[in-house]
Amino acid sequence: MDDHVGEEVELVVPSGSSRLAPLAALVAGVVLVAFIAVLATSSTEQGLGASPLIAKPAPQIIGGTVDAQTFDLEGERGRWVVVNFFATTCVPCIQEHPELVAFDEAHSEIGDASVVSIAFSDSAKNVEEFFRDNGGDWSVLAEDTGRHAISYGVAAVPETYLVSPNGIVTSKFIGGITQADLENEMARVIGLSS
Repeated sequence: MDDHVGEEVELVVPSGSSRLAPLAALVAGVVLVAFIAVLATSSTEQGLGASPLIAKPAPQIIGGTVDAQTFDLEGERGRWVVVNFFATTCVPCIQEHPELVAFDEAHSEIGDASVVSIAFSDSAKNVEEFFRDNGGDWSVLAEDTGRHAISYGVAAVPETYLVSPNGIVTSKFIGGITQADLENEMARVIGLSS
């Protein structure tokens, strides 16, 4: 049997660390709570999102494009317009780009829909390189785009808005999209108006 059973054990803690331990625990606790709050409030949701713009006229977009042309959303009346806010360093933006290319190629022959991309906190040089390397033959605005992001209420990229041929915002997509997403949403909206 153990001779030390029932003996008191004295724990010796250096005097300086006894004051630091509660402070370290408090700091660790605050960091943990902050991390949990960020995870709980961050949106990983993708797909259709709510917007006060839906069923209202699309905010005007006029601006110079990376190929030295002028884009005017009003000039696109009569066809669907996909308004895509993106950044060249955004992974979901990079992943969705081939889908936008496929959508644009499928509709440019028919002429019933077009795409306009609006850079979000990016440089014109990066945007030009991105489109040169990844394709995409549509209007791209890269300078002075903050006002467009504000008027559309863009919180993070990618965000995409579908504008009907009569200039009304019909849908907002949060996160990366596919050609099928756009085609299905156009068909849904057309079905509602029939």
